[in-house]
Amino acid sequence: MSISWVICWMNWKAAASSSEARRTRGYIPPVNEEERHFVRRIVDMAWAAEGGGVRCTRFLSDREQALAAAALARTHTSYFFWGGYDGAERRLLCIGVQKARDTAGIQCVQITPYPADAALEHRDYLGALLGLGIERACIGDIVPVDSGVCAFLVPVAASLALEALHEVGRFSVHTALCSAPDGAAAQPQRQMRTASVASLRLDAVLAAMLQVSRTQAVQCVRSGAVSVNHVPMQSAHAEVFENDIFSVRGHGKYKLCEVGGKSRKGRTIVSYFQY
Repeated sequence: MSISWVICWMNWKAAASSSEARRTRGYIPPVNEEERHFVRRIVDMAWAAEGGGVRCTRFLSDREQALAAAALARTHTSYFFWGGYDGAERRLLCIGVQKARDTAGIQCVQITPYPADAALEHRDYLGALLGLGIERACIGDIVPVDSGVCAFLVPVAASLALEALHEVGRFSVHTALCSAPDGAAAQPQRQMRTASVASLRLDAVLAAMLQVSRTQAVQCVRSGAVSVNHVPMQSAHAEVFENDIFSVRGHGKYKLCEVGGKSRKGRTIVSYFQY
């Protein structure tokens, strides 16, 4: 066996391993009637836009964006997603226009707490906005700035926040319209964590993220508390992929950022963060 053949085989093996580790989840078709209804609504909006005019949704989750993009790929309608800044996670869909960001009508409201170093988190600001009666679909990203946060809202929600939002948690707040921070500034700082898992099964990765036993992770899935990419999970044995987003009732939301190599014990190294 020649040395050159061995080197070629090793390079092929390394490439195959890298390809396997970097596999990402493909498109998941609608899984329930609610999602099928959403897709039909997007197609109807596309047909209406072909008759003239622009149609915009409210803020969509990443799952809804994937469903909408797949539905619109079968049409010849122009569209774009926009969340108020480059890199936004929650975005509006505008159909019937190529890319005119002003069309989306997103407004940015800065919420400044007193004192400025008040211990408030994303869920506190979101809860305060929801407490005003604002629907979740009217609220985009909420990103930290030097003093408080900037909340991206549809106009009617922005008006209500400016008029009625006076407290977040037990702290007084001041609200004002502001310019959207640039994309880099708007990206929240994430604390990246690593773990080694026995496999890329849901229960194994979930146990690592929640720092619980696999038995507890299985129970969490069976209780209906776990969604991946906004799709409720029924099987703890389901395979997970790089860039999957996990929502766990009572624990929060996590993103599986990277599937790396193997440890000395043959376990897979993964990187993730909690939102």
